[in-house]
Amino acid sequence: MDVVLDSLPELGKAFTYTALLFLVSAVFSLILGTILVAMRVGPVAILRAIGTLYVNLVRNTPLLMVFFFFSFAGPIIGLKFHFVDIHIGQFDFTSFFTVAVISMSLYTATFICESLRSGINSVPLGQAEAGRAVGMTFGQVMGNVVLPQAFRASVPPTVSALIAMAKNTSVAAVFGVAEATSQMASMTNDHAPDRWAIFTAFAIGYIVIVEILSFIAMFFERRWRAA
Repeated sequence: MDVVLDSLPELGKAFTYTALLFLVSAVFSLILGTILVAMRVGPVAILRAIGTLYVNLVRNTPLLMVFFFFSFAGPIIGLKFHFVDIHIGQFDFTSFFTVAVISMSLYTATFICESLRSGINSVPLGQAEAGRAVGMTFGQVMGNVVLPQAFRASVPPTVSALIAMAKNTSVAAVFGVAEATSQMASMTNDHAPDRWAIFTAFAIGYIVIVEILSFIAMFFERRWRAA
């Protein structure tokens, strides 16, 4: 346990990387997931087809393969992110971090889309028809009538997708991001006799992240609960 206590600064930095990777990816996945669900339920057939194809293709692809594509195949076809080189204090946000954000956002957005689509399906069809009857456009009906109710109904599955993404940040360790799992591997290599204490400390860190997300989910469920 002494090695964990002595390495608290490094452990804190690693989990900060994990939290930042999660937060940035969560924002982009929520935005993209909302766009995808609007495409999937929209009146334009070509957009519905594109949205359905994207969701079915990416959702059934392992996250590791998405990382591999943007890390190795992407640069061959011109998808390079070497221009990203941001340094804030002791934190470095380079092309590796960018690849991780893009991979996780594009992957998780498919699950967010399906969660929101289940929420949209729970909204009575008559409400959308009433909005169109008073002259609202499709975008106005979605933004003012359907999506607010869909977000409320889809809080549990959406948060489940985000919790899965928080744990999936560990994949980024393989591709050069110095997040929690990467730091854990480094510490176990340097202090093999204390591997169980190290594993326990990092497991507790991930549990704390998941519990925070669960608490936020319960807060919004109670706040948005219909009478």
